[in-house]
Amino acid sequence: MSSAMTASATREKPIKTPLSREQIRGFWTVYLGWVLDGVDSVIFALVLIPAMTELLPNSGITATPANIAMYGSLLFGLFLIGWGLSFIWGPLADRFGRVKMLAASILVYSLFTGAAAFSENIWQLAAFRLIAGIGVGGEWALAGTYVAECWPEDRRKMGAGYLQTGYYLGFFIAALLNYTVGATYGWRVMFLCGLFPAFVAIYTALKVKEPRKVIIEATGPKVHSSWLEIFAPAFRRRTLTSSALVGVAIVGLWAGSVYEATAVVTLATRAGIDHVGAVHLASIGAAILSLSTILGCLIAPWLAERVGRRKALGIYFAGMAASIVVAFGWVFYMDDGLHLFMVSLVFLGFFGGNFAIFSLWLPEQYPTRIRATAFAFNASVGRFIGAGVNFLLAAAIHWHGSLGAPIAWTAAAFVAGILILPFAVETRDQTLPQ
Repeated sequence: MSSAMTASATREKPIKTPLSREQIRGFWTVYLGWVLDGVDSVIFALVLIPAMTELLPNSGITATPANIAMYGSLLFGLFLIGWGLSFIWGPLADRFGRVKMLAASILVYSLFTGAAAFSENIWQLAAFRLIAGIGVGGEWALAGTYVAECWPEDRRKMGAGYLQTGYYLGFFIAALLNYTVGATYGWRVMFLCGLFPAFVAIYTALKVKEPRKVIIEATGPKVHSSWLEIFAPAFRRRTLTSSALVGVAIVGLWAGSVYEATAVVTLATRAGIDHVGAVHLASIGAAILSLSTILGCLIAPWLAERVGRRKALGIYFAGMAASIVVAFGWVFYMDDGLHLFMVSLVFLGFFGGNFAIFSLWLPEQYPTRIRATAFAFNASVGRFIGAGVNFLLAAAIHWHGSLGAPIAWTAAAFVAGILILPFAVETRDQTLPQ
């Protein structure tokens, strides 16, 4: 009887495949790149108000709250267009290798985030953020593809969840930097902090090896042929549904999470708190948001294995829709809503962890020869959708005179996403295609 119980326990908790030193080093390197990607991505959200307050007058525009919100939205939209243009990294990674292109993408976002510190008007800042977005956008697709192909089958799903926490750990680090460096030395020094990932890029290029599953041939697939193949009959449905669903998720990330700092500063100012105190609260809010998202990322792969990819994403989408409506449609307009808004960030963050599902789901839908192309394309189309929504948000915020109601309406995108989910391809219990 004891033997039977032991055998049953063994079946329930199989021993995981050990990771090699090369797999561990590769993971931590791309993870660090993803962490710093998160730092560089969210810096502008944290310094939006002081940066716009200084640069708008230099550009001949009055720095009113409505103009700050509107032009901030426009710059967010341009950054997302840069993210969208990052689709080029995918075919290049399928042609020349994941690691080389990963290092190049890190170098691009690092240099142009740092360059933003020298902006003299909003147009220069917009150009720097656009180009930085091209680098930032490549990191997710290339890192996600690398981990899926580098880690063994029985570990890669949780590996996707672990990887995705890095982006939000970057949010947390950026919040700490803003609390200390930003509040003391200003927004330009915050952008200078974005230069550090350049050293990670150099290390990645020199020390990290390609996944063994990737065989790069001199006569391998050309860029144009890999783009065409993701729309072949075998993959068309996957590409269309995946890109639409990523678009929904990015609307939530940029419409809800990225406006956290501006919303907290607005509520703090309304409560009579001075500028430094408001910046500190915004940093605390960003920390709450990022830690909650990390928790959501860790739970997402487990939930996706229990109920399937589509149902898990549906749960996260529903939670995100409800959180956005409550936080921005109700709490934001309360006279004493600051503390309750901070609490709502826990839920915005947790359900924002839905990106971890894409990190394990997208690689499962395509073979190795076009995996990076497909991942990058689906993410890029989603970013263009997010950019379009941000341009609409800029107009809506300007017309409404407040960011609360326009952002609350973005919850409708998650309802649309839930309606798309039944048409997506379920890959639960399937191995990674070769």
